Amino acid sequence: MRFRTLLAGTVGGIGLTAAANKMLSDKATRLHPPLGQATESYRWRGFDVSYSEAGDPDDPDLLLLHGINAAGSSAEFAAVFDELASDHHVIAPDLPGFGLSDRPPLLYSPSLYATFIADFARDVTDEPSVVASSLSGAYTVMAAEKTQFSEFVFICPTTSTMPGNRTWLRSLLRSPLVGEALFNLISSESSLRYFEADHGLYDPSNADDEYIEYRWQLTHQPGARYAPASFISGALDPDLDLEAALSTLDEPVTLVWGRETETTPLSTGRALAENTDARLAIIDEALLLPHVEHPQQFTDIVREDEIPDANTE
Repeated sequence: MRFRTLLAGTVGGIGLTAAANKMLSDKATRLHPPLGQATESYRWRGFDVSYSEAGDPDDPDLLLLHGINAAGSSAEFAAVFDELASDHHVIAPDLPGFGLSDRPPLLYSPSLYATFIADFARDVTDEPSVVASSLSGAYTVMAAEKTQFSEFVFICPTTSTMPGNRTWLRSLLRSPLVGEALFNLISSESSLRYFEADHGLYDPSNADDEYIEYRWQLTHQPGARYAPASFISGALDPDLDLEAALSTLDEPVTLVWGRETETTPLSTGRALAENTDARLAIIDEALLLPHVEHPQQFTDIVREDEIPDANTE
């Protein structure tokens, strides 16, 4: 009798979980282009990779690479895209596994992203300047061994986001029923708001309902959990000495840091700049996404029009 009761409860729980997953999946709608205009497609190793471009093709190429997180996409650059396109030919892809790009159930890795960046930059751009956020900064440094860039702007670059490599967690998140349910919790509206308030944005009110809704939609597309499963488990943290790697770059490097960020603290940025001869630009009242909250200051930095004093405490 107890076995039947346990079996009935288990079956019922599975049924409820499946129903909840389906309800959330049905709620998700087709994504609109992340930067407000029609996107192009780049075929890469079986992926269709979506990207946006704007500006005069005769202007210098500027490649924008979004950060890696559960809701990562080129929408991260929405506040600066049009302004940068006024004097650059701007290209912004959704990295494989994110945004409007294909999201197959691969075991995503740092080498996959470094190789993609090198191939995309070579095939789609012409020796671009590159703006790369967080982990994508490390992948870009790795890609620089294989292709040519003219300048680097790294936003709070890091090689460590999820200490340790928990392959069991990646496997769990990739599983068809429990994994989907767990990822739905991680990517719920409340969780997305928590991320922005905790280490994304200095002023959480900058994440309005439209901002959160788009990121929720991103995380509820088919296959949305596979790349984040590698990220959350630590498998996307590259085995790279960032300071040593930056020191090998011959091109100009600018590090952009939100003064108040604690995830990758300003002290890390100061040490990187001092030990690699990089330029350090600090934006006040900002965490990991200074370009989202202070777009004009950020575009001035990219253009080298204005560099906030890195020595001001």
